[in-house]
Amino acid sequence: MDENGKLRDYLVRVSGELHDTRLQLRDLEARNAEPIAVIGMACRFPGEVTSPEDLWRLVAEGRDGIAEFPRNRGWNVPELYDPDPAAPGKTYARSGGFLDDADAFDAALFGISPREAQSMDPQQRLLLETAWETLEQAGIAPDSLKGSSTGVFTGVIQHDYISWAATALESIDGYQGTGISGGVASGRISYTFG
Repeated sequence: MDENGKLRDYLVRVSGELHDTRLQLRDLEARNAEPIAVIGMACRFPGEVTSPEDLWRLVAEGRDGIAEFPRNRGWNVPELYDPDPAAPGKTYARSGGFLDDADAFDAALFGISPREAQSMDPQQRLLLETAWETLEQAGIAPDSLKGSSTGVFTGVIQHDYISWAATALESIDGYQGTGISGGVASGRISYTFG
């Protein structure tokens, strides 16, 4: 075989290997580019929405979640109302969007004392409950996450719970700092589930 024949055979072999390598690379990239899969969900919204299925029903039926002020929040509802919007310490609204059973947190399930639970912003309590329900719905045992490469990201809103918590300083003491901090929310879930 002459030099040109050897060169041609070499180029054919290298081209074939390059083609195979490109196919393997494409397969690897496709495996690593899988989109995010939602495998579990949980939520709480006004209007008796305590699951994604409840939320879908609320939307499909065209309802809203507005209801009268709840009676289980420690508010003196009749005394709270005043038709004058400028009345200090009063509200001229008779209804709003409130979560049901916000006072029914199972602190013992998460290893939290009743006193610490009282000092926690309700957002932190709801995050723990919905994190648990999300894992449950996904079929993931909460204790299986310990030491895994699982991340927790949370979004919380204004911290008006501090205004209530400040009135109970004697009974809450050291728990208040973490209970009202938005920066603790994701850490509380991470700590609870390891």
